[in-house]
Order: sequence, then C-alpha cells, then structure tokens
Amino acid sequence: MELLLLEPRGFCAGVERAIAIVVRALECFGAPIYVRHEVVHNRYVVDSLREKGAVFVEHLDEVPHGATVIFSAHGVPRSVRDEARRRGLRVFDATCPLVTKVHAEVARMRQDGREVIMIGHRGHPEVEGTMGQVEDGMHLVETVEDVRSLSVADPGRVAYVTQTTLSMDDAATIIAALRARFPDIAGPKRDDICYATQNRQDAVKFITPQCDVLIVLGSPNSSNSNRLREVAANRGVPAYLVDGPDELREEWLHDAKRIGVTAGASAPEFLVQQLIARLRELGAVSVRPVTVIEESVTFPLPRELAISTVGSATR
Repeated sequence: MELLLLEPRGFCAGVERAIAIVVRALECFGAPIYVRHEVVHNRYVVDSLREKGAVFVEHLDEVPHGATVIFSAHGVPRSVRDEARRRGLRVFDATCPLVTKVHAEVARMRQDGREVIMIGHRGHPEVEGTMGQVEDGMHLVETVEDVRSLSVADPGRVAYVTQTTLSMDDAATIIAALRARFPDIAGPKRDDICYATQNRQDAVKFITPQCDVLIVLGSPNSSNSNRLREVAANRGVPAYLVDGPDELREEWLHDAKRIGVTAGASAPEFLVQQLIARLRELGAVSVRPVTVIEESVTFPLPRELAISTVGSATR
C-alpha cells in the first residue's frame, strides 16, 4: 500500500497569521487573551492555544471591560467591531486578508447602489461576518434553487461575492445560475475563493485518478476540509474526513493500493505525520510526495504585535 502525500496541504497563510497573532498577544500581554470564536476551525489548534492561556468566547459580553480580544480568521460583522470599541476592548484582528478583501467588495458594491448576493453556507462565521458588513441589501444563496427563488428590488442592480472556502465547482455552478437570471450582475474584480482553497482542491483533482481512497485531515466544522472530501467523492473516489489519526478506520483501506493524503487549511502538519504513522501501522509501506503547486504566500502580523517586545507593546 502506497501513500500519495499531497502538496500543498495544511496551513495556509491566513491560518498561520491568525495563530501567530494569538501566540504573540499572549507573549506580549500575558494570559488571558480572549478570542471571539475559534480562531481557526481545528480542534487541536484551539486546544493548544487554550492551554497557553487563550479563552475562546462566542460573544463579547463574555470579555471583561478593557481586556484584549482577538477576532478570528473568519471575520466579524461591523456590529461586533462597534461593540468592542464601545466597551474599551483592545482588539487585534486576525481576519484573513482575503476575507477582508470580500468585506471591502461588499461595501463598494453597496455604495454603488447594488444589492449584494453572497454565495455561501448559512451559519458559517465567515458568512455571518461578511453579511454583517452592511445594514441591508444583502442576500444569501446556497444552491441553484435559492437563486431561482431570490427576490431583489432591481434585477439590473445586483452583484455577487462568495465565501472564500467554497468548492470551486459548486460556486461556478451557482455563479452561472446568477448570470443566467441576472445578465447585468456584477462580480468581484478577482475570484473570492482563496488561493489556498483553490490550490488544495486542484491538488485533489490531480490525484484522484491515481488513488483508490483519499483521507482528508481536518475538523468537521472546517469548510475547506469538507470541500476537499467532496471534490474527491464527486470524482468517484471514496473520501473520508478525519480530525485525527484515531478516527481512521481500517475497513476504509480494504483492497486499496494507493491512498491519497491531504489536509485542510487549518490542520497542523504534526497531525499529518501522526496520520501517516497510523497508516504505516495499517500496512502502508511507502510515502510518495506529490507536489502539484508551490505556495509562497505570507501575511504580516498587525503592526503593534510585530514591533512589540515580550511583556510590552506600543499602544
């Protein structure tokens, strides 16, 4: 049994930045540091940061007045920023810059007098954050059926944006439906689906003809990890999402000669190595790296954290 280890996999630049912001804030200001929502959607990452002194909350009223709070990589509605300002909280924003780009697009589209249609998954924090960038004029669609039933004030003055972690194929289908129904619809200047999501999905598409099974490492609430599993399954390859090596089931590998292994953008590499070790225990005899795309994207830390020394910060 051979393992085909995909590259790129695992942490993207936005996730690395978000985790580094929490770690650096703990170094500079000490525990506790409050984080609104899971900073990234991975149980092991969150548990590790919790052990270091991060306190994860869902609402700002759980944060003491004047404390330090970090917004997760998924972004937050404007109302949350306003509340943090009113309560005198010190804020560090770990929103992925590619999500921030979508927020800016929404503001620009609304200023242009267009209603904005967001393609995304209802209830996902990125969607809630993006929808909350403006007071009105936003619509959410998840399926082509949603597009058919959508009601807008002026079909000639609409625009669309997408959640950054969608399946590219699914998003393309919905965008096509939007363009068919609203021929004058405006879109973002550049594709909203982030580079890491695209690259990891492209890598899965490349490997599926070569493997009998695909194992995706990622937490169940990770949108991009779920999409990787779906991409493989839609191409006829059995695919399984596991949060850690302990969730791997031996029967999934029955008669498999080549097993693809990848990881969602919020899954740490040490778990990938543990997964490989478990697969070796189950009969894998070799690991072949398969590099599809080279990544070199990085995002800087907020200036205040980047120039701070341990135990103090410029205010």
